[in-house]
Amino acid sequence: MSLQARLHQVQDRIAAAAARAGRDPASITLVAVSKTQPVDVLIQAYDLGVRHFGENRVEEAAPKLAAFRRAVADPSVVFHMIGHVQSRKADEVAALFDRVHSVDSVKLLQRLARFAARRPSPLPVLLEVNVSGEASKYGFDVSRRAELEAAIEAASTLTSLRLDGLMTMAPIVAEPEQARPVFRALRALRDELAERQPSLAWTHLSMGMTDDFEVAVEEGATLVRVGRAIFGERQG
Repeated sequence: MSLQARLHQVQDRIAAAAARAGRDPASITLVAVSKTQPVDVLIQAYDLGVRHFGENRVEEAAPKLAAFRRAVADPSVVFHMIGHVQSRKADEVAALFDRVHSVDSVKLLQRLARFAARRPSPLPVLLEVNVSGEASKYGFDVSRRAELEAAIEAASTLTSLRLDGLMTMAPIVAEPEQARPVFRALRALRDELAERQPSLAWTHLSMGMTDDFEVAVEEGATLVRVGRAIFGERQG
């Protein structure tokens, strides 16, 4: 199947899931996870209408994003950092990316804010929440709310950042339906926080990947991170 066919198939599945949930498909942003893909494939995807790309590693993304931006001078393209960010890489992340999904500590939040101050506008960020409780996953542990509350309090004072939602990684499961409780819990947490902290924007829920994005859309995802279903199996 061609890149175009896979992309259209994913877009159709998102639209169908949105319809089942009574949602407008336009409220859902497809982030094409382009990690391991060469820059020419990103350009092909751009030519097919993709404007949001997700990368996991600074080392891989830095030369790729630079090459892409030399070839495509389009300010509407948004690069999302969706992988774990080490605090020592915060300066590069703030310079390279247009949105960070994976903020998982107050320390990282503060370091991103320091370097984002060089940007012309605030850097949009999401707080990553470990809803499933798996030890292998990054994110604020929902069972230790004090840490999450401290991050929200810090974010409210950092003018170079714009906190506007939450992100999670669902566990790897045999059936997509098994991920539904995780997505539902993140949405409930977001709704609770929005009530308690109405001064902050809580627009986004980043959840759902190739194996479960339709369930995530049904549960309120606004950003879905899909790689394999668009680009095929990883190149490396």
